[in-house]
Amino acid sequence: MENDTTEPVTGTYSDELRLALLTTAEAREAIELLQLLERLDSGGRGRAAGQLAADLARRLPAS
Repeated sequence: MENDTTEPVTGTYSDELRLALLTTAEAREAIELLQLLERLDSGGRGRAAGQLAADLARRLPAS
């Protein structure tokens, strides 16, 4: 199957308000769960979960 990449992708988007992928509360809960995984798994996945939690936490508004 060939892909023609010479034409730009265009589209229209509605003006309706779109919801965030996660709410702030959901993001905070996900961070808490990632931190728990970090504590429970001392291997590579635990460290990766902790790093992801830290990265996500830096993106949240302070409050």
